[in-house]
Amino acid sequence: MPHAFWKGYLKLSLVTCAVELAPATTESDKVRFHTLNENTGNRVVNRYFDAVTHKAVPDKDQVRAFEKAEGDYIILTDDELDAVALESTRTIDIDKFLPQDMIEPVWYEKPYFLSPADKVGQEAFSVIQAAMSGSAVYGLARLVLYRRERAVLLVPQDRGLILWTLRYGDEVRDASNYFATISGGKPASKMVSMIRKVMRNKTVSWRPDILEDPVQKNLKSMIAAKKKKSPAQKKRKPGSSSQEQSGNVIDIMEALRKSLAREKGA
Repeated sequence: MPHAFWKGYLKLSLVTCAVELAPATTESDKVRFHTLNENTGNRVVNRYFDAVTHKAVPDKDQVRAFEKAEGDYIILTDDELDAVALESTRTIDIDKFLPQDMIEPVWYEKPYFLSPADKVGQEAFSVIQAAMSGSAVYGLARLVLYRRERAVLLVPQDRGLILWTLRYGDEVRDASNYFATISGGKPASKMVSMIRKVMRNKTVSWRPDILEDPVQKNLKSMIAAKKKKSPAQKKRKPGSSSQEQSGNVIDIMEALRKSLAREKGA
């Protein structure tokens, strides 16, 4: 089990308890590559160079800056950046509650597991979690992560809480700019009924292996083959589509009939 990377306090009004955060997702099993010098076999490293002098810049001389005009920068020190951080650095203060599923998925960014940091705080944590779960609400708060204040959503799950970082308003584009041109006409009920049958035939219970990454699986197989010094299998050429389209016109009803017949046969 990975160690918590953040520890602080969960606060609701006068109720406070020590909590800890751990990433809910991991990429540790993904295949990662290194860049090598093909001639020497040595690793290639990244370095920062001055754009004018072309000399390497040591870490101690690197600073962050904001470009107010072309070639004119405002330099910000680490102390100045730290001073901007709010009090939410170590406290998750729940100040609002929202009905469950009120926030659309596009606003969700990254999930973390939130749990009590010690036995002393378990009771207070459980009270907050049970009250949220029983009231069918999510908690809205703010938290500083990676030197940036984030809006976060607390979602009850099992006996713990999932903390989701949320995107800010200027990070999500207006959906109407993309969906406004879609025809508002109501589709034929017969076609909707047929597609629902296809959906029912394809409906399964959730399990994590449904989302298996085929590229990672193929990479691991190829690397395993190379370890044994045996040639990796060549990638199969994609076969031709079993369904041919006549011109640019697609017969939706015929496609639905074929889909239902195939699902029924399967």
